[in-house]
Amino acid sequence: MKNYLIALLMFMPTFAMAGEAKDLADDPVMERRMINLAEKVRCLVCQSENVASSRSDWSNDVRQIMREKMQAGATDQEIMDILVERFGKSVLFDPPMDSETVPLWFAPFILLVLGIAFLLYQLRQRRAAVPEASLTMEAEQRAATLLNKKEDNT
Repeated sequence: MKNYLIALLMFMPTFAMAGEAKDLADDPVMERRMINLAEKVRCLVCQSENVASSRSDWSNDVRQIMREKMQAGATDQEIMDILVERFGKSVLFDPPMDSETVPLWFAPFILLVLGIAFLLYQLRQRRAAVPEASLTMEAEQRAATLLNKKEDNT
């Protein structure tokens, strides 16, 4: 009995070997096309992940929609248009520049310019608020003698 248990434990790793994951589409070319298209679409659940790499239920559904539309003969642009129509432009990782997205494209630059202007304003205010140090006649003479002594020593 002990020998059977040892033999079973020795062969256990061979039983646990996993095979390679198969593509969900019958056609590997269509699956590759779907993955390339899914990399351009943002997962609305994960926000920072694309649909191709996300494992959320929403991403699984979107990938299935893409497969169905590809099997029906839709082009990549038609599929993207369907997704934008259904979920909005926020689903795209690279949204087009139009009247709705112009603020998104230019906001970082505007904020940078405003930040630099505010910094310059604050620096000028600080410079104006700090009084310039003036020396008394006695302190000026002492500084001059110290400087002269230093020059004589060198």
